[in-house]
Amino acid sequence: MNTQNSIRLKVCGMREVDNIREISLLNPDYMGFIFYKNSPRFVGDNFGIPDDISPRIKKVGVFVNEPFRSLLQIVKKHSLDFVQLHGDETAVFCKRVKEAGVAVIKVFRVNREFDFSITQEFVQVADFFLFDTRASVYGGSGKSFDWKMLNKYNQKVPFFLSGGINSENSTDLDSFAGMNLHALDVNSGVEISVGIKAKSKVLSILKNLQV
Repeated sequence: MNTQNSIRLKVCGMREVDNIREISLLNPDYMGFIFYKNSPRFVGDNFGIPDDISPRIKKVGVFVNEPFRSLLQIVKKHSLDFVQLHGDETAVFCKRVKEAGVAVIKVFRVNREFDFSITQEFVQVADFFLFDTRASVYGGSGKSFDWKMLNKYNQKVPFFLSGGINSENSTDLDSFAGMNLHALDVNSGVEISVGIKAKSKVLSILKNLQV
């Protein structure tokens, strides 16, 4: 199980080349790029990840119910290290992706009624889980769910925590002691405007994780 000092950081919803380069200089562990066209942070049809960012930063493509063949084409085009599956993808679909040699982050959207037993069928077919706040539409809501809900999770698969994380609440990590928390996933909580991340806000969270 992870301790606070080993919690990593993923900065998601990146799409502007100059901003990607700027944030990459802070060396987050992961960067996320959204390939879901209905997202306000969709990268666009002519997007390209700069080839001069550090290879240490893992590149994550975020998808919602993307067809298998299309998903693999995008992974290859952008040399993605992970796919983050944010839709209704089944365990069988995740298994196909893993068998194609692509690492999988499977997203679960949590509310008070969420049943963590549904994660069980994904244990063997996902490298990580990601727990986000349930909203009426796919994608992030910018709001946090009750993190105490994670006490109901069996911790078998290491997880990313998402949903309204910012420099203020990223200091409240003591409650995750003994949990298999792998990384924080930040997006709107570190933005200047939609899709544009503030270097100072990302740096603040990185400092919180190093305390």
